[in-house]
Amino acid sequence: MARNKYDVDEILEDKFDVNQLKRLAGYLKPHRKQMTVVLFLMLSASALGMLIPRFVMQVMDVCIPAGDKKGIWVYAGLTMAIALYTCVSLRIKIMLMTRVGQDVIHDLRYDIFYHLQELPFSYYDERPHGKIQVRVVNYVNNLSDLLSNGIINTVTDLCNLFFILFFMLSINVRLTLICLCGLPVLSVLVIFIKKRQRRAWQIQSNKQSNLNAYIAESINGIRVTQAFVREKENSGIFNRLSDGYRQAWMRAVRFNFLMGPSVDIISTVTTAFIYVLGISWMDHAGSGITIGVLVAFTAYISRFWQPINTLASFYNSLLTAISYLERIFETIDHPVLVKDKEGAKEMPPIYGKVEFKDVTFSYEDGIEILKKINFYAEKGQSVAIVGPTGAGKTTIVNLISRFYNVDSGEILIDGINIEDVTIHSLRSQMGVMMQDSFIFSGTIMDNIRYGNKTVTDEEVIEAAKTVCAHDFIMEMENGYYTEVNERGSRLSAGQRQLISFARALLADPKILILDEATSSIDTETEILLQEGLNRLLVGRTSFIIAHRLSTIKNADFIMYVDKGGIREKGSHEELLAKKGEYYHLYMSQYDFLKKPQDAKQSREG
Repeated sequence: MARNKYDVDEILEDKFDVNQLKRLAGYLKPHRKQMTVVLFLMLSASALGMLIPRFVMQVMDVCIPAGDKKGIWVYAGLTMAIALYTCVSLRIKIMLMTRVGQDVIHDLRYDIFYHLQELPFSYYDERPHGKIQVRVVNYVNNLSDLLSNGIINTVTDLCNLFFILFFMLSINVRLTLICLCGLPVLSVLVIFIKKRQRRAWQIQSNKQSNLNAYIAESINGIRVTQAFVREKENSGIFNRLSDGYRQAWMRAVRFNFLMGPSVDIISTVTTAFIYVLGISWMDHAGSGITIGVLVAFTAYISRFWQPINTLASFYNSLLTAISYLERIFETIDHPVLVKDKEGAKEMPPIYGKVEFKDVTFSYEDGIEILKKINFYAEKGQSVAIVGPTGAGKTTIVNLISRFYNVDSGEILIDGINIEDVTIHSLRSQMGVMMQDSFIFSGTIMDNIRYGNKTVTDEEVIEAAKTVCAHDFIMEMENGYYTEVNERGSRLSAGQRQLISFARALLADPKILILDEATSSIDTETEILLQEGLNRLLVGRTSFIIAHRLSTIKNADFIMYVDKGGIREKGSHEELLAKKGEYYHLYMSQYDFLKKPQDAKQSREG
């Protein structure tokens, strides 16, 4: 059984790449001041907190035996002051680090989304959109805890370990060494699970990506699913992908849960040893171990293993974050194949001459879609492009807008190679209406104005009238301010095309590209639309792709494209006179349209 793109796991990185963390650290640089303040507060609070077991030791060994009530009250007051300072510091830390974490997440998400806006069509052609979406939303969100708490907590806990060791050694060296005996055991455990844990989280992120891709595809294709009664089969596919995600998640968290209990067990065992040995050593003169020393020391032991437990949790979060960072930075690093070259200049106001010189293009290496295409269009000419499906008609108009780079040859506009100018200055002077009439969520007014935010409401309405969209818009409940759903689901295919038409025309383009712009429009509306277009196309160079040949009869010249080249070129009458490929295409449509009319006349006769 063939596998779909959503069902294919992405390639996993074999090595732990520290550079991913270095790049993440770059996003933290603008927040160094806030992090320094937080670090100072947390370290000072931790250092002061280390004095509390010392206070307990002094109270038990000195103040209580001596009946020193004043001393007890002093140590109690100091303990309260330290606790209050710790609470205030923790409050400030939560506020500042939550803000820092969310700012970094915002910057990361912005960078990945901005980069996605620049990536070529080929990037989206090769990937399920759900797999792209999960990187922008889920993967970035999963870094939140690491950024808000993990980094500061880790630095603080590392310093805490040194503070604790200092106080433990100052109290009793032998007991400290017993406590440290658990660290080699923990190190062996970390080494054992490190690679397995990281791989488990990589697999989990893959399964999450697959599931998200299928959900997105299923929602977009829900009408087809219900039309072909595929609900049960699709639910089975979803169940399989969801179960794969569940199993991957359970395996990943199983490794995570190994760390916490392991630290607790090692902590409990070492504490028990210290109690046993400490109590036995209390009977020996000169051991220096008293009740106060033992109580203070066990308090330090619990504090000693707390940061280690936190560090273990941070290590878990780090491995999880790395699996997400790999995907995030992989997207950000994906090369922008179609971009401004160094030294690119602004495109001057377009006059309208377009020329293809020996243009060759392929989507995949070795499979040429266009082979040494040559043609020339003067300013104001309308050029129709026809031919069989897959011949390269849409590819030609996409190359004019520079949605792809040519393999070889040149495309010139007013004698300027389009690769020598900035993409923005080129496309801003073009109007493009593609086969897929995409409608964004929002009002009809916003959708028509999408390509030119500076136009007035009156200009929007005039554009809608030109393309015969005004009447059906005014019949809607709020006219131009009617909210339309995502992808314009509440509009018919023809209505979506008319709105897209108005959007393209409102940009006041010098070059207008219409790719099957009237394919979903009824014949009566198309006739009315053609009258408006004829007025609008005056003075503009236009490229029109249409399967309905009746819409392109008035083009200045028609190009019949097939097998990677221009097989015929000329006016409608010239091509009919040649009786070549265009003639056969036209006659096949003419005969197809004539048969229903003949049948109707026969019935009426």
